[in-house]
Amino acid sequence: MPRRTKRVVKRTVSPDAKYGSLTVAKFIVKVMLRGQKATAERIAYDAMQLASQRLDGDPVEVLEHAIGNATPLLMVKPRRVGGATYQVPVEVEKGRGRSLAMRWLIASARARSGKSMVEKVAAELIDAVQGQGAAIKRRDNVHRMAEANRAFVHYRW
Repeated sequence: MPRRTKRVVKRTVSPDAKYGSLTVAKFIVKVMLRGQKATAERIAYDAMQLASQRLDGDPVEVLEHAIGNATPLLMVKPRRVGGATYQVPVEVEKGRGRSLAMRWLIASARARSGKSMVEKVAAELIDAVQGQGAAIKRRDNVHRMAEANRAFVHYRW
């Protein structure tokens, strides 16, 4: 990140092949390990299909709903003021919030025990749609931290 006036240019992501969705394409990239995109695509598509079968919905809508439920609205950022560091609550930008939600969903799916990765991702998506699971718990912890530090909101700049 540049410290001066230059802004970071965001890369454009091409939509995925199966659904033509940017969200699905970004989700696949987050699932991917060691450049194995075909494996990541298979995991993501199969998990979305499995989750949509269990919830009776469209796979893309299930993913969107899960990400929407796991997206944080507020988070804390450390600000150094007069020798002390305060945790200042700030609003999360839309893109960053969605990226965090995807990262949390995949990390919590990887942390689950047993089964295949497809079943773990599908179970995490189902839990997120229903408002439970590790990703939702993490979002709630972030919101709770921001709420607890509301007194320092005047340090935001």
